Amino acid sequence: MAVKIFIKRSFKDGNLQKISEMLIQARSNAMGEQGYISSETLRGCDDPNEIVVVSMWEKKEDWDRYKDNASRKELEAKFSELLNGSTVYAAYNLGLYA
Repeated sequence: MAVKIFIKRSFKDGNLQKISEMLIQARSNAMGEQGYISSETLRGCDDPNEIVVVSMWEKKEDWDRYKDNASRKELEAKFSELLNGSTVYAAYNLGLYA
């Protein structure tokens, strides 16, 4: 069953260009992974430093495998240098029945 993964980050001021480039790289990396379907990036209306990436995967196991990928972990470490706080992850099944 397809799942959507919500990745919420709050970034420090003044890094939007670098963050944008890193998010594009992250999406490019994910596109080559088994089970990846799509993703979108949302920026907070009330807090423009809050960025939410919503990605869709064929199965949660596909996302879990990608989340543990070495290149993704390396990019995540770079994100952490620009964050106010921690990255928050949430996974949701599409529909009411699993």
